[in-house]
Amino acid sequence: MAKDPMAMDPQSRLFRPLKIGEAEVKHRIGMAPLTRLRASDSRVPTPLMKEYYGQRAAVPGTLLITEGTFVSATCGGFANGPGIWREDQIAAWRTITDEVHSKECFIYCQLFAMGRAGDVEVAQREGFPIVGPSAIPIEEGAVVPQALTIEDIKQIVEDFVAASKNAIQAGFDGVEIHGANGYLLDQFLQDNSNKRHDKYGGSVENRSRLLDEVITSTVKAIGSERVGLRLSPWSTFQGMRMENPIPQFKDVINKASQAHIAYLHLVESRICGANDFVNYNDHDRLDFAYDSWNGPILVAGGYTPQEAAKLVDEKHPNKDIVVIFGRYFISNPDLVYRIRKGLELKTYSRETFYVQQSPLGYSDYSYSQEYLTDRNKIST
Repeated sequence: MAKDPMAMDPQSRLFRPLKIGEAEVKHRIGMAPLTRLRASDSRVPTPLMKEYYGQRAAVPGTLLITEGTFVSATCGGFANGPGIWREDQIAAWRTITDEVHSKECFIYCQLFAMGRAGDVEVAQREGFPIVGPSAIPIEEGAVVPQALTIEDIKQIVEDFVAASKNAIQAGFDGVEIHGANGYLLDQFLQDNSNKRHDKYGGSVENRSRLLDEVITSTVKAIGSERVGLRLSPWSTFQGMRMENPIPQFKDVINKASQAHIAYLHLVESRICGANDFVNYNDHDRLDFAYDSWNGPILVAGGYTPQEAAKLVDEKHPNKDIVVIFGRYFISNPDLVYRIRKGLELKTYSRETFYVQQSPLGYSDYSYSQEYLTDRNKIST
C-alpha cells in the first residue's frame, strides 16, 4: 500500500496519551458511536458484534464508543439496535468488553432513548408509543408523538440510571449520555421540539432539566469519572436546530461541568447524521463550547487525519482533544495504525452501513498488510 505523502508528524499531539476518566488513552484518535443494526431481533449483542469491536481495538490504548444502546424496552425505535436492560444483553455485552480489554483498549457504552425519532412500525410491533417532550412531529406528515407526562419523565431518568449500572456490570469503562442528533434528550433541549409549559420547558433552564437530571443521577449511580456527554448544538438532523442554540447549550455544558463528568463529546455542524455538509468552511463554530469546558473534549466532524492533527496541534493546542472518526473506522479496523504510518485509508460503502445482522460491510474489512506484519510489536 502506498505511503501517504502527508504522513503524520510523529510528534503530533494526536499521538500523546490523555487521561479520560479512569482510562489513559495512548493517543487522541477515537472511534465514534455508529449505528450498525447488527444486534439480534431481541436486541442482544451478537458474536458478530464482538468480532467487529475487537477488530477496531487493533491498537492498544484506543477509546471506542459503542453504537447507541437502548436504555429500556420502550425507548427504542429501530430494528436490531442493541439494548442493555436485560441480563442476556448484559452478558452479551460482557463478551465484547472483555474482547476489547484483552487488546488493552477502552470502551464506553452510548446510552440513549429515541423519542419521536423512533420508527412507527417497530414501535407498533414491540408495543410502545412514539413519544416526545411535546406533540410535535419530527417532520411534516410524520407521526405526532405523545407528550411525556412528569411520571414518564421520571421513569426515563430511572431507565438511564439502571442502564448505566448495567453497563458497568457488563464491563464498560463508562457510559456516554446521548444528548445529540435529535434523539429524546436533544428533543427536550431545543425549543423547536419542546413547547412544554411545566418545569421541563419554557426556558433555557427548564429545557436543560431532563438532561441534567439524567447526568446527575447517572453520576451518583456510577461515578463522574465514568460518564461522558454527547451534544450536537448546530445539527439539523431529525428536525432539530433551534434558532439560537448557544445559550441553551452553554447552560447544558455548564451544568455538566459542575457534575465533573469525564468528557464532553461535540459534533461539528458540518456533520448531519451520516452525511457531511458540502461546504466545510461555512459552518457554525463550537468556540462557545470550547470556552465553556475545561476537561477532555471529543470532537467528531468528518475530519481527515491531516485536519485532525491541525485541530489538536494548531487550532486548540491548549485543549485536551480526542478526534473522533466514524466512517473511516468502519472501513479501516486498523485506522490508528494507518494514520500514524501515513497509509492510504480504505473507502467505505454507505450501502452496507445498515445491513441488518450481516457481516457485509461490517466485519469483512481487512487490516493493512503493514499492520499484519507489525501487530505483535505495536505500541503507541
